[in-house]
Amino acid sequence: MLILLAFIIVFHITSAALLFISTIDNAWWVGDNFSTDVWRMCDRNTSVCMAITDQFREYQSIQAVQATMILSTIFCCVSFLVFILQLFRLKQGERFVLTSIIQLLSCLCVMIAASIYTDRHEELHKSIEYSIEVSEGQYGYSFVLAWIAFAFTLISGVMYLVLRKRK
Repeated sequence: MLILLAFIIVFHITSAALLFISTIDNAWWVGDNFSTDVWRMCDRNTSVCMAITDQFREYQSIQAVQATMILSTIFCCVSFLVFILQLFRLKQGERFVLTSIIQLLSCLCVMIAASIYTDRHEELHKSIEYSIEVSEGQYGYSFVLAWIAFAFTLISGVMYLVLRKRK
């Protein structure tokens, strides 16, 4: 049981780390001479970064991605704290339902963020406000990490739903 508990904790911390990296790091859309995410666009040739503001077309879509990624990270962290509290407060045989619900909310948020970005990426990168051409690029590793975090949070949410507190 102790090994299972350690695995669940490591799995949850890994999910949170993936969410933090994918939310913060500047690699959702990359090209030969640029990288961009939901916060800023950086030109690798000049090492200049420009914040993505409300002057950009499709800024509402970017804000939706920002908000849901932040919510996902918060829900994942809160879920871990609730798990630790329930670990000491629940009676033997009860399930970690509240932890599971919060973790599944985190899963839903990261899925919404990555789906919006997937759907709107063409319009997002055709804005004339960019200082360089960013439409010719590809998905970066932060975007991939967001989808992996989706899978991890879904799996851990289901694990918490099935898990019962034992001695």
